[in-house]
Amino acid sequence: MKPKSSPPRKKIQSKINSDGNNTPETFTQPAEEIDLTYGRHPVLAALKSDRQINRIWLTDKLLAHGQFYPLVKEAKANGTIIDEVDSRRLAQLTQGGNHQGIAAQVAPYSYWDLSVLIDHAKKTSDPVIVIADSIEDPHNLGAIIRTAEALGVQGIVIPQRRAAGVTSTVMKVAAGALENMAIARVVNLNQAIIKLKDAGFWIYGTTADTDTMLHQTNFSGSVGLVIGSEGQGLSQSTEKNCDQLVAIPLVGKTPSLNASVAAAIALYEVFRQRQ
Repeated sequence: MKPKSSPPRKKIQSKINSDGNNTPETFTQPAEEIDLTYGRHPVLAALKSDRQINRIWLTDKLLAHGQFYPLVKEAKANGTIIDEVDSRRLAQLTQGGNHQGIAAQVAPYSYWDLSVLIDHAKKTSDPVIVIADSIEDPHNLGAIIRTAEALGVQGIVIPQRRAAGVTSTVMKVAAGALENMAIARVVNLNQAIIKLKDAGFWIYGTTADTDTMLHQTNFSGSVGLVIGSEGQGLSQSTEKNCDQLVAIPLVGKTPSLNASVAAAIALYEVFRQRQ
């Protein structure tokens, strides 16, 4: 099959000031201090979503790409500043990240209200919501979001304090899944769990300290799946609020799993039972 040829294009320039000079870049902060997303999949997902994009940096080669050109052109028409730069500039902006020829400064992620997220989830028969109990590593949070979206989870709940929020690293690791995932950030995680219970969710906590194995558990109905933090696992207060504790059977010498890996295994079992 012949590859699709890129459409003919006119050069998309940066916005022009009244004096005719290109708008100077005001981007001076390190990548982690602003909502910067980079890489083809994350930026493409942002371009296709309703999120506001303030500025895009990309190479002329990627601009010529048939998949990106019409979306970038539309973004420019909507007020986004477009800068054609070389790979070295992108490497500087992303602090050496795997930018794949494009980076974008997006508006901060708008978290969902928990009540709205629950109502949204209940529109699905037997919904699943992931509850992240103080996940501090943004790579883990991004990986959990990516797995959750891929498996059809209806939403994720995270705490405001002592936990990662949606940062540029989370956006990158999630690889575009963030644009299709409802995330609520709550002040008190245990009050959020109680609210989920009141809405009919049965809360399962993942831990090694139980004899109830994951594959022996019936995950029917509305499920709230709690994933513990990287170092401590489930907090005592969260564990007490769970309706049932489940463990992933391990036969090797490694005593525990990475939080995002544990989430992936547990979510796969939930959805495997529903096939």
